[in-house]
Amino acid sequence: MVLSSFPYRRGRRLRQNKGIRLLVEEMSLRKSDLICPIFLREGSNIIESIPSMPGVNRYSIDKLIPYVETLISSGILAVSLFPLTPTSKKSSNCQEAWNSENLVNTATRKLKKNFPELIVMLDVALDPYNSDGHDGLLLDGKINNDETLVALERQALIQAEAGADILGPSDMMDGRIKKIRTALEANGFSDTLIMSYAAKFASAFYGPFREAVGAQGLLKGDKKTYQIDPPNIEEAIREVGEDINEGADMVMVKPGMPYLDVISEVKRRFKFPTFAYQVSGEYSMLMGAIENNWLDRNSTIIESLTSFKRAGCDGILTYFALDAAKIMEKGG
Repeated sequence: MVLSSFPYRRGRRLRQNKGIRLLVEEMSLRKSDLICPIFLREGSNIIESIPSMPGVNRYSIDKLIPYVETLISSGILAVSLFPLTPTSKKSSNCQEAWNSENLVNTATRKLKKNFPELIVMLDVALDPYNSDGHDGLLLDGKINNDETLVALERQALIQAEAGADILGPSDMMDGRIKKIRTALEANGFSDTLIMSYAAKFASAFYGPFREAVGAQGLLKGDKKTYQIDPPNIEEAIREVGEDINEGADMVMVKPGMPYLDVISEVKRRFKFPTFAYQVSGEYSMLMGAIENNWLDRNSTIIESLTSFKRAGCDGILTYFALDAAKIMEKGG
């Protein structure tokens, strides 16, 4: 690439005022790019704060409705639901995961009745229901991949029946996308989308989430036999390719900001709808600095989300969704 030299080319000419900067802007962050994760809990008239995630709450279903009304009025088109499952409903066989009346399925039906155009995404994984804290079934001290697939299929079908628009398999078991896609097709859910957590890393950034869903302290061992080792980008690319071949409609990289290089490479190689999850640890880290006035709130939120778009993301799951929508509304 040959560029003219100073003074014939002055880069600052394209930066001299806001109008010109917008005119040559290479990409844009939009409200419709954002998916808002929401934590649910049983009971009524409850909005419960999560200490490790300042500004993020758990909602009982009756309080969920007005919160989602606020999201929609702010321009957020999609939500992803996660349950705080009571200890009494957790088990080693995870049967609460395919209970049609469980928290996320009940909430999904309520949301789709009240807001038909809202896009509802549900997580397909066993850890919120597993007394062992794992995303799969633990048998004889090891994760049994193939038995877990049977459970995930049951869970996915129940969620599709409840009205979920997008299923998000986050378990990282081998073959789960093919298993779920085949089941959806066979049972009349051919329009149900799969956003695969295709490149989910064994990360240190998930801690606050585990508190939010009540999984903290339950995990026996770790998740390194099924989540990707952080140094391995080529392994992540293989996992993404396999999930696309098995029937995923969209793929996700998780966590987000520590893995922007992975996001960029996934988009470059596959040119496929690509998403990222700005996970709980990323949110809590930034919020800690914001609340201590070490970082400016609005510019930090928008810059962090813009980095995902620049890396190649089509959309972002983020706990900053509502804040970002409000900032964008004001032109920040």
